[in-house]
Amino acid sequence: MDYGLQDLIRSIDLELLKSTLLRLAAVLLCLTVHESCHGLAAYALGDPTARDRRRLSLNPLRHIDWLGLAMMLFVGFGWAKPVPVDPRHFKRPKWGMALTALAGPASNLLLALLAMLLSRELYLRLPGSPAGAWIFSFLLYTLAPLSVGLGVFNLLPVPPLDGAKVLGAFLPDRAYFGLMRYERYGMLFLLALSWFGVTGTVISGTIARVYGGLFGAVFQGVG
Repeated sequence: MDYGLQDLIRSIDLELLKSTLLRLAAVLLCLTVHESCHGLAAYALGDPTARDRRRLSLNPLRHIDWLGLAMMLFVGFGWAKPVPVDPRHFKRPKWGMALTALAGPASNLLLALLAMLLSRELYLRLPGSPAGAWIFSFLLYTLAPLSVGLGVFNLLPVPPLDGAKVLGAFLPDRAYFGLMRYERYGMLFLLALSWFGVTGTVISGTIARVYGGLFGAVFQGVG
């Protein structure tokens, strides 16, 4: 083997590589569940658009926006390809959009809860198992906080995030359509706030409280 290649292999930080791959797996799972549940909610409410465009899928390649994925990995928040929704199929379009939007963050919070419940079972049933400890760490310290973070972030009432559509259900039509006019600029606004550190403390604190609340409920009484 070429000595230069050997030196390159030895220089790789295996722990950093492992943590990056685990984070990537968690991000893909969180985004895929989030987008699939948007599509499932819309389908349940009468809109077949996501189904017809093959977005009711757990294949992450159907949902991933590569720039949004990179942002999620390296900046802390990002996005996937929006699931196509046609509100004309809903009996009550604003409420249909709100429920479809809410399904994404709700699915992330449920995924985090499931990850914690599984990690609790591993802790109780496989004490001392190296494989159990590895999966426990991934579920509790990588997947669960990322899923909570994605769910909480998307509940912000800023277009194009899901929280804006949920808020819109309670607004008069004029105010709702006025809010949605700024959907294309919302992500730039959020990036600017993040760059200047305006949202970091508030969002991080909220994520920590939600994660802590779920953790306390799941691991209550576990010594």
